[in-house]
Amino acid sequence: MRSVWALAAMAALSVLTASTVTLAGEPKQGGILRMYHRDSPANASILEGATYSINVPFMGVFNNLLIYDQHIAQNSPDTLRPELAESWSWSSDNKKLTFKLRQGVKWHDGKPFTSADVKCSFDLLMGKSQQKLRQNPRKAWYSEVNEVTTNGEFEVTFDLKRPQPSLLAMLASGYTPVYPCHVSPGDMRTHPIGTGPFKFVEFKANESIKLTRNPDYWKKGLPYLDGVEYTIITNRSTAILAFVAGKFDMTFPTHITIPLLKDIKSQAPNATCVVEPTNVSTNIIVNSTSAPFDNIDIRRAMSLALDRKAFVDILFEGQGDIGGTMLPPPQGIWGIPKEKLETIPGYGRDINANREQARKLMQKAGYGPDKHLNVKVSTRNIAEYRDPAVILIDQLKTIYIDGELDVVETANWFPKVARKDYMLGLNLTGNSVDDPDQSFYENYSCGSERNYTNYCNKEIEKLFDVQSQETDLAKRRPLVWDIDKKLQEDVARPIIFHARAGTCWQPYVKGVTIMSNSSYNGFRYEDVWLDK
Repeated sequence: MRSVWALAAMAALSVLTASTVTLAGEPKQGGILRMYHRDSPANASILEGATYSINVPFMGVFNNLLIYDQHIAQNSPDTLRPELAESWSWSSDNKKLTFKLRQGVKWHDGKPFTSADVKCSFDLLMGKSQQKLRQNPRKAWYSEVNEVTTNGEFEVTFDLKRPQPSLLAMLASGYTPVYPCHVSPGDMRTHPIGTGPFKFVEFKANESIKLTRNPDYWKKGLPYLDGVEYTIITNRSTAILAFVAGKFDMTFPTHITIPLLKDIKSQAPNATCVVEPTNVSTNIIVNSTSAPFDNIDIRRAMSLALDRKAFVDILFEGQGDIGGTMLPPPQGIWGIPKEKLETIPGYGRDINANREQARKLMQKAGYGPDKHLNVKVSTRNIAEYRDPAVILIDQLKTIYIDGELDVVETANWFPKVARKDYMLGLNLTGNSVDDPDQSFYENYSCGSERNYTNYCNKEIEKLFDVQSQETDLAKRRPLVWDIDKKLQEDVARPIIFHARAGTCWQPYVKGVTIMSNSSYNGFRYEDVWLDK
């Protein structure tokens, strides 16, 4: 590849924002959208997945009760749209959410969709059904739901313990498809049945995933494509070369680094490329209930050692964001303001002073120049994880911590960290909606499957409930900022940075929108079309 540095100015002029991408001409029927996939998912079940490696290929197989508008880049309450539900309404006390369901919808095997399928799906997610999910990373989302009840075949009600306005946002996530009652969780891992625009054809591990057009889709005239095919290529450079050579119509979404994006634009100048925040934080996870990381001094030292700006400069040429748990503004609705962020230990600008304080904490814990702490730094075996893990290991050396990189394949990574079978890890946490409830309850509540660090602070968890019930956004936002600040001060899961990443597609691919504050929700592809 040509030097990325020499082409920086030219490439910068060619990169568009999502808001500038518009349809050209009338949509056309036909064609297969060809993409590469960054790795081989463990299975095909979105409800059991903790990575968008599953969402990207399989979201188009399904529908939700409601969904974020696929043509608007920033998800917000104003962009919620009905899907399998035709409408919804809250009770006067905001503790019952009722959906009127769409009639005449069929599953891909021809069976009718009814309210029973909705109840089955959420009973499964809440752990109330006889059948069980092998992994249930988002069970905490529904901890405030007493039960889901049906009223005939086309109405369903969520009965809540208390008001929770964010429930709609979580139901609209790409992680919340409705599953059929008549298909077991085991079969959904290998041959998913949905109501969506595309039907599952095959999944060959480490090779390919293929979907075909659903001719009976309830949205008449959609999808435009005859199918979508994903070729699994784990080496990012190899995959990008294949895209430049015209073997793929589109890159894996939000997978391209800023330097590599410039290479693409130099070799395929007609390609459309966008760079957007992904609402994915890169963070440190520690097994806080096992020595030596049960010692909060060591955890605080690690957080103080971080030069977050260096990560962003090296990996993104400055095009990343530094923040707490929530996505920083302006793309993020809930992120801590910069002036408040810089009052948190480790976020101040004087890195040398931070590290001097960190070394004192390490010495207090019994380590120093003559006694280093040796640890394995576990991470997932894809570039988005490995690259920052190498930088982390280098930075930890400044405070007497010697790290050894331990790479783990995708199929094993999430089960490994869910079992707490690690010492120290470099992790990416994708937030599938920009809402505090999703992030706080899923990643920090005591006992959540996605709480990989064993962090548990009952007092802070009470604050989760307080902000969750607040319906006034202006009143809720300061509550969220205070919680986020406390989580960083507690070193619950030190946030290093929030990523920005690129997506590119060939000029004949039309109708693509890349979500700017929750990329996990934008892989339906039902109205993408090829103008060849």
